[in-house]
Amino acid sequence: MNTAAKQLLEAVKDGSISVEDALLRLKTEPFDELGYAKPDIHRALRQGAPEVIYGAGKTPSQIIGIARSLMSKGQERILITRLSPEAASEIGRSIAITYESVPRIAYTGEIPSPDGIGTVVVATGGTSDIPVAEEAALTASLHGSSVKKLYDVGVSGLHRLLAHSEDIMSASVIIAVAGMEGALASVIGGLADCPVIAVPTSVGYGASFGGLSALLSMLNCCSSGVCTVNIDNGFGAGYLAGMINHMEVKK
Repeated sequence: MNTAAKQLLEAVKDGSISVEDALLRLKTEPFDELGYAKPDIHRALRQGAPEVIYGAGKTPSQIIGIARSLMSKGQERILITRLSPEAASEIGRSIAITYESVPRIAYTGEIPSPDGIGTVVVATGGTSDIPVAEEAALTASLHGSSVKKLYDVGVSGLHRLLAHSEDIMSASVIIAVAGMEGALASVIGGLADCPVIAVPTSVGYGASFGGLSALLSMLNCCSSGVCTVNIDNGFGAGYLAGMINHMEVKK
């Protein structure tokens, strides 16, 4: 998935960039020193996707500084997660961003055209799981994946999920987002022939222990091919789904 590195090498190959310019880009300082942060300039070259800014716990001025650092080094799309509406409003006065309030994500630029190998399906057990699912879906979209959303298809009404059997069986990756007892991941894992990423949410009554019950259920999933991320970690699931959806055979 190391798209940035491949594009640079292809550009040298076809002559659209000189060897000297490519070498200069590779030799550029791999991170920027801001005192309060060290933006990772070379992450896209190493991993195929640029650094993402985690907004919670950072001041708007810190986020603006990090974003400007990344943009000055050529990063076209900046993704900021877990951003409050108030912080987004302040940042928006300095940097042109699009803010989505449900997943609490801000980003610069446009959502790219999908270039993955297939479709990422994002399914939720209930409507209350949608904020986490939207974080996963938007993250996957911003990393170049086509996304299909199946919301409120939990196991308390299994016919709702089975009505989307074609979507499930044709997906390249599925993200199953659920709170309560977290059973959705096991059910989808038993139907799908692709990787399933389970996302436990903190939705549920007292004995759900803020998502711990769903987390343990998903970790103990009996269906093969299911992996589990942390509680409410929609970003992690969306990022991983995007990586899987861009895998290719390494020769």
